[in-house]
Amino acid sequence: METNSAAEKLRSFSRNGFGNKSNENVETSKYGDNCSKEFEDEGEDNKDMTAAGLSLPEVVYEVDQFLERSDHESRVEVPESVLLLPKLVGSMVEKYDGTRYKFKFGRDPEEDTRFLEAVDRISKVSNKLSNTKTQTWSRVLDKNISAQEKAMYLLEKELCNLLEDPKANPSDCPASRTPTKSAKKSSSFNSLFDSDLSAIPEHESSPASTCTPDEEEFPGFSPETVSNMNKIATAMIDAGYEIECHVTFSNFRRTAFKSLLHDLGYVTVSMEDIQKMNWESLEGQIGTWNNVVRHCTTTLFAGERKLYESVFPKNPSVSKSLFSDLARAVIVNFLNFAEAVTLTSRSVEKLFKFLDMYETLEELEPLIDGSYPRGCAQELEYEIATAKGRLGEGVASMFSDLENSIKSDNERIPVPNGAVHPLTRYVMNYLKYACEYRDTLEKVFQQLLVKGTHNSNNQTSSLSSNSNSNQGKMEDGTPKNSPLSVQLMTVMDLLNANLEMKSTLYRDPALRFIFLMNNGRYIVQKVKGSEEIHESMGDNWCRKKQSDLKMYHKNYRETWNKLLHCLSQESMQGSGKVTKSVVKDRFKTFNNMFEEIHKVQSTWMVSDKQLQSELRVSISTVMIPAYRSFVARFKQHLASSKQMDKCIKYQPEDIESMIDDLYDGYASSMARRRN
Repeated sequence: METNSAAEKLRSFSRNGFGNKSNENVETSKYGDNCSKEFEDEGEDNKDMTAAGLSLPEVVYEVDQFLERSDHESRVEVPESVLLLPKLVGSMVEKYDGTRYKFKFGRDPEEDTRFLEAVDRISKVSNKLSNTKTQTWSRVLDKNISAQEKAMYLLEKELCNLLEDPKANPSDCPASRTPTKSAKKSSSFNSLFDSDLSAIPEHESSPASTCTPDEEEFPGFSPETVSNMNKIATAMIDAGYEIECHVTFSNFRRTAFKSLLHDLGYVTVSMEDIQKMNWESLEGQIGTWNNVVRHCTTTLFAGERKLYESVFPKNPSVSKSLFSDLARAVIVNFLNFAEAVTLTSRSVEKLFKFLDMYETLEELEPLIDGSYPRGCAQELEYEIATAKGRLGEGVASMFSDLENSIKSDNERIPVPNGAVHPLTRYVMNYLKYACEYRDTLEKVFQQLLVKGTHNSNNQTSSLSSNSNSNQGKMEDGTPKNSPLSVQLMTVMDLLNANLEMKSTLYRDPALRFIFLMNNGRYIVQKVKGSEEIHESMGDNWCRKKQSDLKMYHKNYRETWNKLLHCLSQESMQGSGKVTKSVVKDRFKTFNNMFEEIHKVQSTWMVSDKQLQSELRVSISTVMIPAYRSFVARFKQHLASSKQMDKCIKYQPEDIESMIDDLYDGYASSMARRRN
């Protein structure tokens, strides 16, 4: 029965010990009090590191001999060294506790080594004696367990101190030093990363790339500190206190990691609050979310994993499990924020932040590798894929909203002077910036296409293989139908149809073609100016659009035919004889028509300088030769120079100069007479 009592005492420490207590209360742990009571009857025997003429190395040696004999012999007499060992351990614990320094370990490595060796032996003796049922050995076991608990309590305090202040150097940190804020323990990680979602205040959206040197050295423990933590962890695990060691280590690191995220601007905001945020605030939070997640991906997780591997080098499964637990909680919290964002009301201006988040999660995916337990890795991979899927659905929804906004733009007021329509500018700039994410958009639309086909026809594999074969371009420069190309073509067709409709709002056919040329040229220039859009639309599409522009140009130039008809020489000789009155009327008609055209079309706007020049050259090419020839042939029919000046108001050079006044968007001076 006494043996069972001793074994029960050993188990009770695991159930009720320091592993479940906050480090701020560790000084009053009941096991420290119990240990003191167990040793009250030792008196003067605990003063020194020697007893009964035996030094600690001699005691350890004899204990090793006893353990070795007991492995081969059924009845072995307990030597005096086994009885002295708990006294020596207790004496060493009291010596450590009596130091004025906060950190007990690291100041005398040789002393630390002797203590840990003694703790290791007392643990082995306790394990050996716990399987023996004699009353004598049971009493010895009680002493060993008491000394072991006292040693474990000391190690727990030291591990807490080391974990609490990664920047402190144990070798020069006196007890009088101003303490840092204690990192509180938690019974579970869920209490730190709870159902609320992490987000960032608008004023704290500084990028993680601007982290301080301390962050770049994360987690910041010196090699000496890591070595001491490794020694303590090894001693606790070998003594059977692996659960307590793991819980203590894990809780401190979780708290420290959460604190660092908070310092980077990552604080908790509930899903309900995220739903209520205006877009400006949420946009800033998404930007910081991207930076913090990427910082974890590139720096923090790697440093954390290295720390676990350094503290538990002989227990890779332990370091893997502890790290994956922390990383999983952090990643799930990140994903919760992403999910909350996807549940907010969607609008086209959110596209770019959604794509940023999608790319951030893509960077996170490769981290979920063999360093995670299989079940954990599968769960995280699924959760990340689900979050990406929701973001992708949001992206597709925004493109759908863009299409609907183009269809529903039925404004009946034409843009003044035939200028580029605001809808054209908005759509083309939107597509330009969107296509900077071309590779990501291709993935998004491809995945949605596969998913949609799978859900409707259960033909995922055939669609996937067909899509893969559709990459690249045809011989004529047309891109094969990638999902993004199809989407862009759809938007362009809708925009073109809308512009055609808006062009009918102009009563003047010439202005209608100016409007179509302005908008068409703007579209072509934007496509050519964006390598991503150009490659997605293809050379063939650009050639077709250029052909449309030429057609608009031709139709516009034909609106000048009525003016050119005034300069027709054949119509002047219909009766076989040219009369003065006919010449006068013809010049008068030409002057009035040209002045009206100049008055109107000088207010029209052609913002593209190349198009503006092309139009002027095109009109001058047909007008100037015809006018010059008409004047040269019929001016002699005017009797006097006074009549000539009155009828021939403009010289060919004047006509050319006035044509150069067209398309500037403001009224130019009227007729320019020669001096």
